Amino acid sequence: MSKRILNCAITGSIHTPSMSPYLPITPDQIAQNAIDAANAGAAAVHIHARDPENGKPSSDLGLYEEIIDKIRAKNKDVIICITTGGGAGMTVEQRASVVPKFKPELASMNAGSINWGLFPAAARIKEFKYDWEKPMLEMTKGFIFQNTFADMEGILNIMNENGTKPELECYDVGHLYNVKFLQSAGLIKGKPYLQFVLGINGALAATPYDLQYMKETADRLFGVGGYEWSAFGAGRAEFPTCVQNLFLGGHVRVGMEDNLYLGKGKMAENNAQLVEKMARLMNELDFEIATPDEAREILGIKK
Repeated sequence: MSKRILNCAITGSIHTPSMSPYLPITPDQIAQNAIDAANAGAAAVHIHARDPENGKPSSDLGLYEEIIDKIRAKNKDVIICITTGGGAGMTVEQRASVVPKFKPELASMNAGSINWGLFPAAARIKEFKYDWEKPMLEMTKGFIFQNTFADMEGILNIMNENGTKPELECYDVGHLYNVKFLQSAGLIKGKPYLQFVLGINGALAATPYDLQYMKETADRLFGVGGYEWSAFGAGRAEFPTCVQNLFLGGHVRVGMEDNLYLGKGKMAENNAQLVEKMARLMNELDFEIATPDEAREILGIKK
């Protein structure tokens, strides 16, 4: 494959405002970060919404609409991938409501349940900006990020009804087997698009060995060439994991949802900086960055 997709996950629901003064929170900030990331080379932007008053993850469709409208006003081409992961405590109905409302080309779907342990971060932060942050982080010590077969079937049915391709978020090897089962059941149409999410406390680590194992397992289950995939590592593993995945033949994802740092001790001030760094690495290593339309062709989606 000569072209590789560069994805950017703009704000997510893991990081809290106290972790970085640069984390995009308002619709204006999220949309502008997405526009700038696209201008820097991202073919797809992955969107979560947050309450503009306090930065808390939100499923408010009005906020999503504002973000999407602002992106489309300045960029007609970039692929907008909307989350159905939502935030901790949201119901499946809340998480999936964005799909029938906006009928996106691409939307994320989590391919299995995991423990989701953000609680160590609560001890590292000395002072919190908003009162919801510490309790949210601490409660994850007893939290399971639920994605049952019933949940996944429901979300996939909604996506199929609305012409949305699922970006299948795989946090562990067992999730690949879940995807294979769902494909065999006829719920996943066409070539699966897998996103290897490595480095979450409660799932597979972001090491070269774990990425290689995910790739080898996917090859056995779907056949070489029988799927498309992207990968990233959380935090400091972001760029090393992405570079390794390029050499394995896959696509890459960066962004402030996954990593707040541009380099050791240096915070990213916006998502475009992370995209620019990844693009520079890709160019130095002679990997071609796909345009949005080339990414659509690779993934088998229509604009």
